Amino acid sequence: MFEINLNNKTALIFGSSGLIGSELLNAITQNNNYNKIKLFVRSAQNSNDPKVEVIQIDFNNLEKHKDSVVGDDCFFCIGTTRKDTPDKNEYRRVEYNIPVDIAKIAKSNSVNSFVYVSSIGASPNSSSSYLKNKGQVEEELTNLNFPKLAIIRPSGLLGNRKAFRLGERIGIFVVEVLSIFFLGSLKKYKPIQAQNVAKAMVSIAQNHDQKTVFESNELNEIGKII
Repeated sequence: MFEINLNNKTALIFGSSGLIGSELLNAITQNNNYNKIKLFVRSAQNSNDPKVEVIQIDFNNLEKHKDSVVGDDCFFCIGTTRKDTPDKNEYRRVEYNIPVDIAKIAKSNSVNSFVYVSSIGASPNSSSSYLKNKGQVEEELTNLNFPKLAIIRPSGLLGNRKAFRLGERIGIFVVEVLSIFFLGSLKKYKPIQAQNVAKAMVSIAQNHDQKTVFESNELNEIGKII
């Protein structure tokens, strides 16, 4: 197990405005292991927390911001949908190129750990473009050989989304109703609170050094005890 400098760590967060990212920011802000949080954002914003440094970056020119991607634990929560990003090339850039490029920059700057929000069912061989992109990113991250890599695979997310997604709401409702039957290997398909995912991510960055992939039911157990 590698050493952790308690109370003196820097967290890097990409994607703090989404459901998981916003919960993650709250969790890290309250965690005493971190005395600095670098928040990488597309649009300018302010923070009243003295621990938080907001860094506005151009995601089309990540190399320009290479010197800012320095710290201990990098958390990547950026994602999109085909509805929000109908252009195939842009969708691929957001879902594949951006996380891989940021991870490469982080590795070159000796960032110790990379925590990536993937998805349940992610596979480079999936027929779903969403799951295929996630799976291909997982492969690339594994090949970078971070001292610590955590691949987070949540199922349907529960929480207060800023954007209303009717289809997703209906799907999660159906799964919630049926979840009492999800036993054994089916446990990972139960919906999970985004807050529990975020809490688990912070815990995983500090511990669980011998494990890389965390399925939704595992995240739920870790998040509940924080």
